[in-house]
Amino acid sequence: MVTPLGRAFFDRPAGEVAPDLLGCLLLHDDVGGVIVEVERYEEHDAASHSHRGPRGRAAVMFGDPGRVYVYRSYGMHWCANLVCDAAGRGSAILLRALRPTHGLERMRARRAGRPDRELCAGPGRLTQALGIDDALDGGWAVPGPDGRHDLVLLPREEEVLVSRGPRIGITKDTHRTWRYAVAGSPWLSRPMAVTA
Repeated sequence: MVTPLGRAFFDRPAGEVAPDLLGCLLLHDDVGGVIVEVERYEEHDAASHSHRGPRGRAAVMFGDPGRVYVYRSYGMHWCANLVCDAAGRGSAILLRALRPTHGLERMRARRAGRPDRELCAGPGRLTQALGIDDALDGGWAVPGPDGRHDLVLLPREEEVLVSRGPRIGITKDTHRTWRYAVAGSPWLSRPMAVTA
């Protein structure tokens, strides 16, 4: 049996955690897939919700590593993030895309029959396909104090080639190449041009 990722995995700088998440298996209620695209956000980053400190919806980003931060984007769709770095740092990794592998029929039903390629290609599509909403905000992607976790993350089974480029859909700190993706994956929300 594969041991899920623990708190130590997330108790590291976001720049280390983000590429290491690629290739990991993410499940919510036995539905999910392999992570192929993420974005990194940190407190000193003007594009991050944590930029103004631990208040409002961003307070979760300053919590324990391995927490789940869920917010509504443009009043239309949910976005799921995994909190990382030491508590008080305001860092999180946005889940942007998965290669769907588990619970495909449930995903297809939730996504109203969209093609498999579009089930989890984008943060809002991903959360809709996995049934993630604000009820998971502040939940756990690692075993919490009571041993439960709301998301299950299993380590990658093989090495992946990581591509890196600018983040998508932001207007501040656009120069940062903090979008990470599995190179050549057909499951990305958008193609990746820059390789690191």
